[in-house]
Amino acid sequence: MTEKILHKKPNGFIALCAFLVLYIAALVVCCIGAAMLEDMTGAGFYAMLAVVIVCAVWLCIGWLPFMGLKIIKPQEALVLTLFGKYYGTLKGEGFYMVNPFCQAFNPAAKTKLGQSGDVTTEKAPSSNSQGTNMKISLKVMTLSNAKQKINDCLGNPVEIGIAVTWRVTDTAKAVFNVDNYKEFLSLQCDTALRDIVRIYPYDVAPNVDTTGDGLADDGSLRGSSEVVAKRIRDKIQEKVAEAGLEIIEARITYLAYAPEIAAAMLQRQQASAIIDARKMIVDGAVGMVEMALERLSENHTVELDEERKAAMVSNLLVVLCGNKDAQPVVNSGSLY
Repeated sequence: MTEKILHKKPNGFIALCAFLVLYIAALVVCCIGAAMLEDMTGAGFYAMLAVVIVCAVWLCIGWLPFMGLKIIKPQEALVLTLFGKYYGTLKGEGFYMVNPFCQAFNPAAKTKLGQSGDVTTEKAPSSNSQGTNMKISLKVMTLSNAKQKINDCLGNPVEIGIAVTWRVTDTAKAVFNVDNYKEFLSLQCDTALRDIVRIYPYDVAPNVDTTGDGLADDGSLRGSSEVVAKRIRDKIQEKVAEAGLEIIEARITYLAYAPEIAAAMLQRQQASAIIDARKMIVDGAVGMVEMALERLSENHTVELDEERKAAMVSNLLVVLCGNKDAQPVVNSGSLY
């Protein structure tokens, strides 16, 4: 299905003025002709009678062309069908005149996407419904899907939510290629999110394939959010291209471990942080001890044998690596 634009320039005002003039003219001719029929005979009578009948018929059905007048606001579109076939799409703000027998068609007119990702559908509109509720918005919109519980590549359950910025680019595909493009988009966002999240760990894990092509990568959901969001966006775009939708951006709005493992993972993170901190303290303490021994040797401040050096190193490491302040003991006796 290919989108077909009906009118590039609004033509509704010209048609409206023409219909009003014809309607008023028919009303005037009908009144004057009916009055003149009383004084006419012969062929003139029948000719005037025919004119009056034509004007009367026009007065009865002259309202039909007004049904073809459509008003389109900025960033709106109206898909029209004629006797079941795709007639065309009105795009661009203005006042248009189309075939009065055309019907607006939008199966997603009563479907609303909530900010929490909930999809609500009211009673389906009838096939002959007209009005602004049948128009398709071309504005940039945001879909904030509800949080999902998904297992990452290590099997850990995580809760994640995304916000997708999207818009309709091809109204014909959006209306005719899928049953309801709003519900279709919401479902594809969920499936694309699952496809991408399951190949990433929550935290960095070495030698885990997160590229999809057999290459090891150190990316993670928490540390590589920009990369993950881009892959989610590309995956959604691939799935909804057939529906005439454009995915502008996808962003992760919520990311956390599932409640059932959150406490255990918190302890794991705390243990990892403590180990890293201890490693840094030990590295610094060893460096300070080496520097102290070198300075003492260079300045010949004191001559220490290997046993005294070992004792000094032990004491310095205890002081520098301890959790609490050390209590000094002053040796007033001989060093040896």
